[in-house]
Amino acid sequence: MRPVTAVCTFGAGPVFLPALRNLAASDLIEEVLIVARQPIPDILPRCTVISTGPFASRETFETILAKTATEYLLFIPQAIPVLAGTATLERLIRAARSTGAGTVYSDFYDDTGKGKTLHPLIDYQPGSVRDDFNFGALALLDTSIIRKALQRYGRTPPLRHAALYDVRLKMSIDHGIHHVAEPLYSVVSHGDTPRGEVHFAYVNPRNQPLQKEMEMVFTDHLRRIHAYVPPEKLKLMEEPAEPFPVRTSVIIPVKNRRKTIADALQSALSQETDFTFNIIVVDNHSTDGTTEVVADFAARNPAIRHIIPARKDLGIGGCWNMAITDEACGRYAVQLDSDDLYENHLVLETIVDTIRDGNYAMVVGSYTIVNERLEQIPPGLIDHREWTGDNGHNNALRVNGLGAPRAFSTTAIRRTGFLNVSYGEDYAAALRISREYRIGRIYESLYLCRRWQGNTDAGLSLEAANRNDAFKDSLRTAEIIERQRLAEESL
Repeated sequence: MRPVTAVCTFGAGPVFLPALRNLAASDLIEEVLIVARQPIPDILPRCTVISTGPFASRETFETILAKTATEYLLFIPQAIPVLAGTATLERLIRAARSTGAGTVYSDFYDDTGKGKTLHPLIDYQPGSVRDDFNFGALALLDTSIIRKALQRYGRTPPLRHAALYDVRLKMSIDHGIHHVAEPLYSVVSHGDTPRGEVHFAYVNPRNQPLQKEMEMVFTDHLRRIHAYVPPEKLKLMEEPAEPFPVRTSVIIPVKNRRKTIADALQSALSQETDFTFNIIVVDNHSTDGTTEVVADFAARNPAIRHIIPARKDLGIGGCWNMAITDEACGRYAVQLDSDDLYENHLVLETIVDTIRDGNYAMVVGSYTIVNERLEQIPPGLIDHREWTGDNGHNNALRVNGLGAPRAFSTTAIRRTGFLNVSYGEDYAAALRISREYRIGRIYESLYLCRRWQGNTDAGLSLEAANRNDAFKDSLRTAEIIERQRLAEESL
């Protein structure tokens, strides 16, 4: 018997059959199982059509496993043409056998028809637990390790969308997931889904049934690896002992935002509150005239504190550390990025009422994505309704962020601090706080997040996106280890 059973989704495009023929012709393929939502005739020799539920459902997965007697399963989950042959399989099998990994994946080429472009992927870490981790277009799974994982950790629940995610997490507990850092196949590309749509898929209301399944699977995984934090362990903030000069500080780190900083400052100054507040601007050595704009505002508005750090190696997190430890910082520290705006004059009042009345260490609001003209653009409102009071602090390890604007008890965030980086510093702080304290949520839009050519979220390159994803996975790794330590100490 040949060592590999391949599994793919039926595709109707003109390149699907040639790609399928190429795969089925490999001397290492015993059979190709084609998952289709409705019956279709068997297409080629050694190809069998399976008419079941969705590709990632338990029904489909168990049908596949029952039909598989080979050493390995090659999963090609998307209905996209993949050009992979015997050499691809030989390299993946060799890697699986040498590492003992349960899952092996590799880099690949994007083939546009006009040439091939390398598409590197990132290594899998212990914290690579998000359901949208990019394995590329195919992955090789060890069949015996699948069966052992299911025997040890239980049958996959009756899921329609998250069965493969469940199996992956169970396999990963006792066996590694190995990345072959070389391109082993090609994907015929017809244009990508905009990264923004992928990035915010977990907050799209249309995806709610899928996300609920993913959260359930992930929470069970945290319990299995002893990284689950029961909601009754979370604390509320106590009244701070130290005095503060004002109730609230709006924190604005800024570097080279001459075109937008005045709008941000005016937005903060326009807030109507029944408490005192100030605005702390940490101007990170701007060179485009931003410094002069802030200085002019500060000269005319005593509520603005303009800080220029002595250090020149600060990221956004380092700027936040300067602000929250400054003597002028208020009891609560509230985010306002230098290219964003509060949605109305009552945002600060709404946030502070919520964090104060709930005795929270942190509160997160909702925001709307807009263009330079403040017109709403897709995906529009980001309200993170996937968050629940009982499990949001656990599910936060699966999703990519918690939202904005963020507000902190200054006492709590001074203990935690921020990483001195310019990406993920907010996520790291939120994970740390959510491990110990309850976090409040506001689901109405409070904040306009502007997308424009040149800001940090616009048009990320593949290299930058990979770097960001790997960094956030490293944050999850560290946080999981810390939560496991706390669980062990509580025994």
